[in-house]
Amino acid sequence: MIEAKHPSALADLSADEALALFASGKLSPLELAHDCLARIERFNPRVNAFCHVDAEGAVTAARASQARWLRGEPIGPLDGVPVTIKDLTLTSGMPTRKGSKTTSAEGPWRIDAPVAARMRAAGAVVLGKTTTPEFGWKGVTDNSLYGITRNPWQPELTPGGSSGGAGAAAALNLGLLHQGSDAGGSIRIPCSFTGTFGLKPTFGWVPQWPASAMSTLSHLGPMTRSAADSALLLSVIAHPDARDGYAGPACPIDWLAAPPSDLAGMRIAYSRDLGYVSVAPDILRAVDAAVDELRALGAEVTEVDPGFASPKATFDTLWHAGASRLLDGLSAAQCDALDPGLRAIAEHGKRLTLTDYLIAREARAALVAHMADFHRRFDLLVTPTLPLAPFAAGHETPPGSDYVDWVDWTPFSYPFNLTQQPAASMPCGLDDTGLPVGLQLVGPRYRDDRVMAVARLLETRWPRLTPPMAHA
Repeated sequence: MIEAKHPSALADLSADEALALFASGKLSPLELAHDCLARIERFNPRVNAFCHVDAEGAVTAARASQARWLRGEPIGPLDGVPVTIKDLTLTSGMPTRKGSKTTSAEGPWRIDAPVAARMRAAGAVVLGKTTTPEFGWKGVTDNSLYGITRNPWQPELTPGGSSGGAGAAAALNLGLLHQGSDAGGSIRIPCSFTGTFGLKPTFGWVPQWPASAMSTLSHLGPMTRSAADSALLLSVIAHPDARDGYAGPACPIDWLAAPPSDLAGMRIAYSRDLGYVSVAPDILRAVDAAVDELRALGAEVTEVDPGFASPKATFDTLWHAGASRLLDGLSAAQCDALDPGLRAIAEHGKRLTLTDYLIAREARAALVAHMADFHRRFDLLVTPTLPLAPFAAGHETPPGSDYVDWVDWTPFSYPFNLTQQPAASMPCGLDDTGLPVGLQLVGPRYRDDRVMAVARLLETRWPRLTPPMAHA
């Protein structure tokens, strides 16, 4: 139904463009689903973005969507749009193994988590499940059940994690909208490494059930090739669900509001290193150039650090305590099957005392209060997303580095899980080796609209990054 174009035409579609083509009759949801499935078959063996592909279910859903569009009766704002769901999120009809051999392949898989249910109700075509490290525990993506996930920019490198499969799929447009989760940077890390956009929304805007082992550190959000596509997905999934015991009130944000024409009057704080982080010079050059663009758009930019010391000890205590819950109910054989790194932090979590935990909670509360005060002076905080380039796949830390664990090389992301603020990563250029660089935009709690407004305006000024693999 679509006019013959370059073979990359469908691969380059945004969700908004696809919906417009469905409405005009120039493209059918079935044609787009077949194209996505063909490209998954082509690219997934090279990047391992998907741990499960439901081709039959996707085709069935796309055929039903096509019939609705032909009648002029789409059922929702995502009708016919191909999407993916992370392998930590329950999805009816598809296994949710969480990247772990400790889980059963038997199912039954009869329940949709809130985000999966909302995407289906909006008419989305679910292509499959994307890969994650075991229980999403680290900042890279590999596990003993499904293997190593790789970066589409250079397959020998990691795409980051824990939503690394979603990041790789988004970079190659293997599906147009992708659901990720982020308890320490797991949306923003892979978005930075793969040249894609992702938002960790204010905690509670997107319902999460069953609750994450990482409790109130964990946020669900979109990962896409553009902020505009993420806004579309948020308009569907950022609604309360009674099953989420941590959820806040209904989100008042109009996710689909048009971006501003400039940033006049916006007060932006720019911290190149939070006051304590060592950042690669070529990454800083790309981020500095992005900040110059903010100034050119009229923002009042002040170079200032947010004024807190590294909260790694606080994060580690809460992270390890959450990981310890994963050991409950596992047999000795299942514990032996766990990723050794995950087992180590879980066992450390078991040794933490209640006093240790409460001290971490108090430190977290102090950081929340500190950042709330900081944002009385600044509408947004801008930083690099990561201080380094993607490194060899299959490693938790860059080989030969002094980093002890993944938290050491993600110092810009996890502080804002502690504070539950909205934080996005968007591509702002390439480093000296031609790999993507991420710009992090952090807003006050409940002001995701500011983050999205700036991101949507910036992306109209910059070319979209596409890995060479996509059109090779």
